[in-house]
Parts: sequence; C-alpha cells; structure tokens
Amino acid sequence: MKIVDVKCHVLLDPDYNIGATSSAQDDIVVEIITDEGLIGIGESDVNPWIARACIEAPGTHTMGRGITELLIGRDPLDVEAIWEELYVGTAMNGRRGAVIHAIGAVDMALHDLRGKALGKPCHQLLGGAVRDRVTPYASLQPDQSSFDSYKASLVEWALKAQGLGFVAAKLEVTLAGAYAHLGLNAEVERMAEVIEAVRGAVGPDMTLMVDAQYSFTDADSCLAAIREWEPYDVYFLETPLPSDDVEGYARLVAEQPIPIAQGEWLATRFEFEELLRRGAVSVVQPDIGRVGGLTEASRVVRAATDANVPVVPHIWKTGISIAAGIHLAATTESIPFLEFLPRDLSSSNLRRSLIVDDFTMDEGRLVVPSTPGLGIELDRDALERFATVVPNSA
Repeated sequence: MKIVDVKCHVLLDPDYNIGATSSAQDDIVVEIITDEGLIGIGESDVNPWIARACIEAPGTHTMGRGITELLIGRDPLDVEAIWEELYVGTAMNGRRGAVIHAIGAVDMALHDLRGKALGKPCHQLLGGAVRDRVTPYASLQPDQSSFDSYKASLVEWALKAQGLGFVAAKLEVTLAGAYAHLGLNAEVERMAEVIEAVRGAVGPDMTLMVDAQYSFTDADSCLAAIREWEPYDVYFLETPLPSDDVEGYARLVAEQPIPIAQGEWLATRFEFEELLRRGAVSVVQPDIGRVGGLTEASRVVRAATDANVPVVPHIWKTGISIAAGIHLAATTESIPFLEFLPRDLSSSNLRRSLIVDDFTMDEGRLVVPSTPGLGIELDRDALERFATVVPNSA
C-alpha cells in the first residue's frame, strides 16, 4: 500500500467573528489517500491557509523538502518513521511553528489511516488502552461582550454542563489583554467575581479549571490576583502569562498553590521538556495537532509521566481532534481530564457539523471508540459547505 494523494481542505465558518478569541471558527482538514482507496483524516489548530501552504509547497533543497512530496509513494503504515522524515526533511523551514502544526494534521491522518488499514482502533496501535472511558471537562466561553452578561452566561453554561452530566468544567475568563474575548474589558482582579459566581452555582463537587488566555503581563500581577482564589478550589489555572515567560511560569508554580497549566501553543516534545526541566508547569497541555500529531503527543505524555506531571490535552477544534484526544487518553492514567465541547455547548457551526456522530457520554465519561482508526466519519456536506467561504481579508 502506498500514499498516492494528499488533500487539504481549508474551512471557515461563514459566521466567523474576527473579534472572537476562538480558533474553532476555521479548520485545516487533511486527507491522506492510498492506492487501495483508504483515506486517513486529520486536522490541526493553526491558520488553515498557512497550513495548506506548508503541506503543499514544493521543496527546493535537501533541508527544506515539501511535506506532500515526502509523503507520496510512502507506506502509510510506517507512521513514526514518516514523522521523523518529515521533521528532518522540513527542518530549515520548520522545527517549530506552523510547519510542525501542519505535520500534526498529517500525522493524525496517518494514525487514522493505519488503524483503518489494520482494522484496529488508534489506541490499540499506540500501546493499548488501559481504560474504556475517559473523563471530559466542558470548556465554556459564552459569546458576550460585557462583564455582567459574560458572568451571567458563564454561570448558565456551567449549570447546563452540569445538567448534561459533566463532572468538570473550564471557565474561559479572559477579561483583559491582547486576547480579550469579543472586546471584554475589565480589571483582571474581577476574574475572582466570575469564579465565585460559578462556584456558588455549581456547588463544591464540580471540578473547576480557569483559562486566563495570557491575560497577565507578568508573574507579579498574576500572583497578586490569584491569591484571592483559594476559596474557590481551582483545579488549575491555564496560560496566565505569555508562553515565552518561562521564568515567570516557574515563579507561579513555586510561589502559590494553584496548579499552573500550559502548552497549547507549543510544538514538539522538546519545548515541553524545557518546561518540565525548569519546573515551569504543573499540568502539561499539548494540543495534539499543534504539538506534531499523535506521534509527538504520545512522546510528551511519556516525558510528563516520567516527571510525575499530569497531562490534560488542549482540544479546541472539531470532533477529529476530540477523537484523537480520546484515543490518546485511553492509553494512559496520566490524563485525568480531556477537553471536550459537545454540540449542546458549542457556538461554532463548523465544530458542531464536521463529523457525522457526536461522542457518547456515560455518567460523565466519554466512551472510548472500538472501531478502526479514529472511529469518526466526516460529514461531506459540511466539508463542502464550509469550504466555500472566503474571509473578507483574503
């Protein structure tokens, strides 16, 4: 069996809002096709036009090969070896950033393809499942632009998640900074009001995480604000500082009790190894596509497990990435939670529509698929519908 074609689908929700702090409005979907007619599917959380260029661009020398040209003619079952060839072959253009994120979509598709070819679910080929259910948390970010309406909506969404059977939820509380959602503009100190309101509504038994989305400029301002959060039993605080402030993250880990989570923007295991080595993270959050695919995400899990640090994968795209996350989580006890947004809690038409069937929840747990590959099916009508939109700035 050989790879004969690689197709890139650039997708965009026609109702996208450039002021929203959400990459769920667009997608790059990669299909890898074999001479036997089998198709593997993958995606990544990266600007889809950039990812398509990374995948389709031809190479011009040995240190900057094209991803597609490296794939054509290869045996798709040799997934891990292909990852190394792509990493080395594109190193001058890649090593980190968009090229790695694009390789992540390709690698995800290869894992799906290998599972389909061998008639086995991805988790079985990643070392085997250690459980048949994984625990999701609902990731909550209402589309509101004023503080009061956002707080009220977040309480409403958290109660709805609880009613759907979720035992955990993450509150996206981005009130300030470069990535404030829909123009929200409030003092970071008021984050405590939002957390307090949600905790009061859902009670003490629901696990609550908080995502600050890089709202704090430095460790001192963050420490001053979050010391007031102790009564709210926050499971972790995600990405409070800019990603490159590794020293600041190390201070947060050392100087206060709330576990600090980060890693959604990182590429390859090497960046995570630096965080672990410097004591700059309490909970590791690889995004499966952005880190380089299931191959590299599995390596991050192993590194974190060796360091006795839990892993909670970042998943903000469609059911393709959710499926990949479920398979990864099934293989290890090091992943206590998995980010998940069911259709009932998603404001993105693209995210709601791209796969045919949503995932099965059973008493607050997601059932691990037993069908070959990722175990999902693309909705071809949705693929065509969202591919027809071109952004105003294009």
